[in-house]
Amino acid sequence: MPRWRKILYALLVTAALVAGGLFGWSFLHRPDMCAEGVERVGRECIGVNGEGYAFENPAITDVAKAIQKENDKVKNGAYVTVAVMMPFHSRNAALQRQIRSDLLGAYLGQHKANEGEGKPPKIRLVLANPGPDYQYQDKVVSTLVKMAKSSEDRLRAVTGINLSLAETEAAVGRLTRNHVPVLASRITGDGIANKDNYTKVVDPKFPGLARIIPTNSQVARALAWFNGERSRDDSRTVVVFDRRQDSYNRTLAEAFNSIKEKGSDGLAAIPFTSAGIDKEGNAGNTFSRMALSLCHTRADTVYFAGRTVHLRLFARELAGTYCQKPHYTIISGSDAASLRQYMQPEDWEKLRGGQDRPKVTVQYAAPGHPAAWETELAAWKKKWAAAHDGRAPDEKDLPQYLVEPKGALDELHGLIKELWPNGTSDRLGAPPDLEDSRTMLVYDGLVTIGAALHQRGDGKVPRLKDLGDIWSELHTVDRVRGASGLICLTPAGNPYDKPIAVVELDPGDKGQGTLKYVGLAWPNDGQPQSKDCVIQKTR
Repeated sequence: MPRWRKILYALLVTAALVAGGLFGWSFLHRPDMCAEGVERVGRECIGVNGEGYAFENPAITDVAKAIQKENDKVKNGAYVTVAVMMPFHSRNAALQRQIRSDLLGAYLGQHKANEGEGKPPKIRLVLANPGPDYQYQDKVVSTLVKMAKSSEDRLRAVTGINLSLAETEAAVGRLTRNHVPVLASRITGDGIANKDNYTKVVDPKFPGLARIIPTNSQVARALAWFNGERSRDDSRTVVVFDRRQDSYNRTLAEAFNSIKEKGSDGLAAIPFTSAGIDKEGNAGNTFSRMALSLCHTRADTVYFAGRTVHLRLFARELAGTYCQKPHYTIISGSDAASLRQYMQPEDWEKLRGGQDRPKVTVQYAAPGHPAAWETELAAWKKKWAAAHDGRAPDEKDLPQYLVEPKGALDELHGLIKELWPNGTSDRLGAPPDLEDSRTMLVYDGLVTIGAALHQRGDGKVPRLKDLGDIWSELHTVDRVRGASGLICLTPAGNPYDKPIAVVELDPGDKGQGTLKYVGLAWPNDGQPQSKDCVIQKTR
């Protein structure tokens, strides 16, 4: 055989082996796809999907399918895509219920924006799962940025972000740097917020970020005002905080420590270290020893800067510790809105303590509560009548900050009744429970996005960064009437003097306890929003 043929033959054999090897490598290393756009990474299915995939969470299967049907209605018209980014998979039953509450809010908000307003562009909703504690957020954000540049997807906003963590801060930072607007409906950490400055132009840390929930520092001020002198007596208060400093724990601890107190010096802040956001670890034993120590002090009001899982354990241990003090009050932030879902029958018994009055009262700042507006409006009318010789107020006299949110909540109740006509639904299962505030807040987030989409009134699909520019227009006459309160956004994209609902865990006499609405607390030293929600630079 001539030499050139031997060389050619060798080259052909080598090429065949290389091609076969590449094919084999490709075959063996193909991504393990859970669904369209969703890849299995370890034990998690990570990615973005709007085709009814529920990320192996049976609690949201029906809601994911309902969103798919809503998406199918709009796919042939003018639409934009909105991503709900949050961890969707959990094996914890309480967390599964939380996720369902959030996603029901997104679905109801999509339905309201698409059917209620009836104007284009409509909203196509996709679910974006970044994994537990957002650990794969970088992979998901890359997909979302591509979708924002896609003429088919037309992603125009990301919402649903529900945990104040370093990972979520990184995700919001990267999205906004790529001009993708973000509407944060459930994060309270001060680190994921633009600072307001009403006297000069300041470049925002997160251009295009809007929030519809007060920050932890605002929550702490509102709670301190609401509870009066007792909660500001240094000798009677103590801060208990989690050393595992995610943004929520850290900024809430800083906010509680910054409350201006008077009286003799009290206890220094007491730390503990949790095993994780939803991990009990050894916290029960730590809190048992801590409770014994607190018995020997004057402190009867505890500001708790930690997550719901650990708040439950702390309240239980404090209530179960023999102590001559008749009563403790624990005050915490918005993460406690899910506390009732974590409570076990024995926890309620511990809190009751076999007394006429519960040994421990757990009070927290809820972003909203369904009893707030009717209760506050009735009290306002009674006070008005007492000051006006028993005369009932005219409609023009009623405060907007109560009347308009009540109207928005009534609309939400009407929408729930429409979709769950018999109190249940073969297609959607059980209706949402609004008491935990999660459904209300995520719903208000989608309603706010809908308001921004329709702000210009031309029916066109907005450019990528348009919504980020429109956020600051949503005040005064363009305020958003949210079920959780009036949403009036400042130039930095923050909610202006938005109230919190002060809620207490009520153990009752037996069985499962309830959430008791106590009152509204306003971040601006108890002063409610101004007429027409006009933003004043002095506040």
